[in-house]
Order: sequence, then structure tokens, then C-alpha cells
Amino acid sequence: MSRVAKAAIAIPQGVEVAIGQDSISVKGALGTLSLPLNPRVTVKQDAGKLTFAPADATRESDALSGTVRQLVNNMVIGVSKGFERKLTLVGVGYKAAAQGNKLNINVGYSHPVEIEMPAGIKAETPTPTEILIKGADRQRVGQVAAEVRAVRPPEPYKGKGIRYADEKVVIKETKKK
Repeated sequence: MSRVAKAAIAIPQGVEVAIGQDSISVKGALGTLSLPLNPRVTVKQDAGKLTFAPADATRESDALSGTVRQLVNNMVIGVSKGFERKLTLVGVGYKAAAQGNKLNINVGYSHPVEIEMPAGIKAETPTPTEILIKGADRQRVGQVAAEVRAVRPPEPYKGKGIRYADEKVVIKETKKK
């Protein structure tokens, strides 16, 4: 059996889990998330814990049980605590401003780039050179952060661009004559 699937998920206070015939729904303070269930994985809820097991003895079912367990764990964490990605802008004159559900970014183009945040995702700018992207769905938070970073990825010679806060950019040496 998958090592990940062996660990049960403890359901925190204020989080409700509803297991349907073909989907699982998690509801908490930060929203509601749902995931379609595969018939190869059995999910049981008892005494405030969720357990996952493969429905049959195939290798695919075993791997899928660990995957589904981790996806549901991310949903439980997302609706209780939430997820966030921090981006930093490096470059002279580079700045960002969050206005409602839009993020305006000035990163050296002749025009400001405006990105509209999808439902359930919030963008904040504590300083003009920092962007915080928050939400309950881990995958969507990461996808929006990747799309914002793609506006101006860090370049290898000076390191200018939009980067994740924990990203290390390797600076190349310039050409010698």
C-alpha cells in the first residue's frame, strides 16, 4: 500500500467533509472545495479522521490512493488555513499594485500589465515590489503565481524580473573580450 495513503487525515475544528457517491466535498472558513472520486479508491470517515485505501490490489489503485489522499489533505488545509505564494519584483522602476480583483504590474514594458484574478484568489501588495497571492485551492494559487511570474521571468544576466520569494536566480558571467 502507498506510504502516503497509510497516513490518516485529521479533520480540524470548523471543517466539514461530505463524501458522496462520486465526489468528496470539504467546507471550511475559507470556502468549499470538491474533488471527483475515482472508483479505485475507497474513502472512509470515522472519529474525525479520513482514511484512504485502494479498492483492489492493482498498482494503479495503490498509487491513486496516495494521490487522492494528498489532494484531499490539500483541500482540508486550504479551507482551514489557506495557501499563499509570495513573489518579488527585482528591477529599477518595477512595481505592482492590487486594485480589487485586478493586479497592475509595471515591469519595463511600454504599458502596465493588468491581470484579473480568478474567483477565490486574492492578490495583495504589502510593498510595491512584493506580491502575495492567496487562496484556498493550492493548485490555482500556484497556477496564478506562475502566470504572474511569466509576465517578466528573471533574466540570467542582471536578475531583473518577477521571481518567487524563495527562488534563487543563478547570474551568468558576462562575455569577456
